[in-house]
Amino acid sequence: MRRKFLKILTSSLIGFFLLPYRIAISATKNIINKNLTSEQKNILFNEGTERPFSSALLHEKREGFYHCANCGAKLFSSNSKFDSGTGWPSFSESLPGAFKTKVDYSFGMKRTEYHCAKCGAHHGHVFNDGPGKDGKRFCNNGLCLIFKPTK
Repeated sequence: MRRKFLKILTSSLIGFFLLPYRIAISATKNIINKNLTSEQKNILFNEGTERPFSSALLHEKREGFYHCANCGAKLFSSNSKFDSGTGWPSFSESLPGAFKTKVDYSFGMKRTEYHCAKCGAHHGHVFNDGPGKDGKRFCNNGLCLIFKPTK
């Protein structure tokens, strides 16, 4: 138990000391959409997270595509959206080439974080507990997405 606590504490402290580095890196990312809110900028460029169950897109059921709020790149089809019960819009698969991933050790655990391949903006994390053929769950911040219906 003590070992696990020390591991979490060490990971958290490392994350704390790397925070200035993360902020410096985020300042170099390209803000394309000049109309982003401060909350969107925090999520997209400082790898923040919106409150669960706060996204208007959580209950979106129309056919269409989800795009990056920063650059407009097409990321997800509505056909891959599902209700994961987590409080964030979730998708079983992304469109090909939509994202680049990296390992994230914040919160004392190893997670896979994904960023828009076109502009580098942070969108969320992908987990291996989804319903699709690959078993993926893309857990996306709704503020990072723009939904465009096809009908």
